[in-house]
Amino acid sequence: MIAAGPVSATTARAVEFVADRRGAAEAFGLILSDWVNDPDALAARLREGLTGLADPEYLEGQRRIAPGIGALFGVRWPLLAAVQRGFRRGTHRARPTPLLFVADRLFREPELEVRWFLFDVLGHTLEAEPERTWQLLRRAAREAGDWITVDSLAYPYRDGIRREPYRWAELEQLVYSPSRWERRLVGSTIATMSHVGRHAAHDPDLAPRALGLLGLLIGDAEPDVQKAISWAYRSLAQVDPAATSAALKTQTELAVEAADGHRAWVIRDALSKLDSATADRIRDRLAGIRKRPGAPSTSRASEASALFGELPDPSIHPDPPLT
Repeated sequence: MIAAGPVSATTARAVEFVADRRGAAEAFGLILSDWVNDPDALAARLREGLTGLADPEYLEGQRRIAPGIGALFGVRWPLLAAVQRGFRRGTHRARPTPLLFVADRLFREPELEVRWFLFDVLGHTLEAEPERTWQLLRRAAREAGDWITVDSLAYPYRDGIRREPYRWAELEQLVYSPSRWERRLVGSTIATMSHVGRHAAHDPDLAPRALGLLGLLIGDAEPDVQKAISWAYRSLAQVDPAATSAALKTQTELAVEAADGHRAWVIRDALSKLDSATADRIRDRLAGIRKRPGAPSTSRASEASALFGELPDPSIHPDPPLT
């Protein structure tokens, strides 16, 4: 038996902090469900409860790993998940309409944990009220301004696409968005699609559709988008290794031909999930190709977008009322 290494004081404190509060957090979520028909009151109580669960040390860490992130309480993810579990238990028989109006109200709260909380709510209204749920999911995408929010939003996006495959069109539109966060959402959503076990492995359309969208996005100049694209390629390599390897080989030749550092960075970052022989060959082909500061996007999506001129920032679009 291999002895476990020493646990850092910071980790030990985090574990203790969560353990001491997890039960209370879930109980709070259950109590919160009593206010589902009064969105304003629920919003006020949610703010109060999350304030009580906040950890200043964790808040400092969040701001460090996501510079420029918006307003936060500093609630650790296991505690936020416990609140979500309790609320889910309390609302499992609730009709979707009041839940949607709760979500609509919570969008007006500045702290991001409130938004992350409601993503779980929207994940559970997708089946009964898909159109109105997507109205709110699109709003969340337009307003997103950090990678944590985007990657959290990817899960209800994934679930909505799984239920209604024609919703791939939601991602197809975002490929051309002027918002780097909406473009990142394409990669993040695809990346999460391998997290659904046998469904992903037996979906013959997943790899062709996903690789097609990634082929449009790769070459994007934004690091936040590049990271999501490489994450998506790594995830798809676990679902369809042959198709993913072939796609990355094609992209490698394009990167070599144009000395495209943006494309090369994504490919290198995705190689860990390919077989070692293929990864080594691709790595050798890309030798010496690096990103150049200030180099513009080379993606097919950016080329197509340029033909339409500069599009308005989606985050400033007025939101239609939830109907």
